[in-house]
Amino acid sequence: MDELQAATAPSAPTEERPRSRVALVLASVTGVAAVGLTAVSWPFVAPAFRKVCLPYVPATTEQVTNVLRALKGRSGPLVDLGSGDGRIVIAAAAVGFRSVGVELNPWLVLFSRLWARREGLSPMASFRRADLFSQDLTQYQNVVIFGVKQMMPRLEIKLAQQLPVTGCVIACRFPLPTWRPSYVIGEGADAVWVYFRPGMEDEELPPSPPPPGRER
Repeated sequence: MDELQAATAPSAPTEERPRSRVALVLASVTGVAAVGLTAVSWPFVAPAFRKVCLPYVPATTEQVTNVLRALKGRSGPLVDLGSGDGRIVIAAAAVGFRSVGVELNPWLVLFSRLWARREGLSPMASFRRADLFSQDLTQYQNVVIFGVKQMMPRLEIKLAQQLPVTGCVIACRFPLPTWRPSYVIGEGADAVWVYFRPGMEDEELPPSPPPPGRER
């Protein structure tokens, strides 16, 4: 009887062992991948680095639409400072702008190049890995910025020094600290601030903020 019971006993424990091994392997692979992605991405999202490089936060569909609305009627080359995954550059290239994305994260630059190639836009959309503050802006009539608050004062100085007189700046997420926008498109997190400087001399700096306690 004991032998018969042993022969007919359920074999579930034996079948579960391979499944357990597979689950363990999958969990290990997932954990390693998560750690790897965190390690690779950390320098580009850590708050301490936000004055050096931009954290990667993808533009929303509404933001892309608002940028394209701001570019309506414009011409000339375009540069996106902190281009992330390249969606602004690719969208601008699709409507005829020769566009360049400047991004410090090498993985995002690679992704952007592959995306542009897949869309057949490589001749119009290019990407380079560089610090946005080292980028010469004098050749661009259109400058798009997806910045963070800590960067905007320094970017404003750079724009004052290098933006062509007929140039246009489209700031997303955060406005320039002292320049007054010509108009704003959208609301809330999707708003974009549009700046022009017609007739401004190249050496002229933007107005300084008022002293504390005084109104503009």
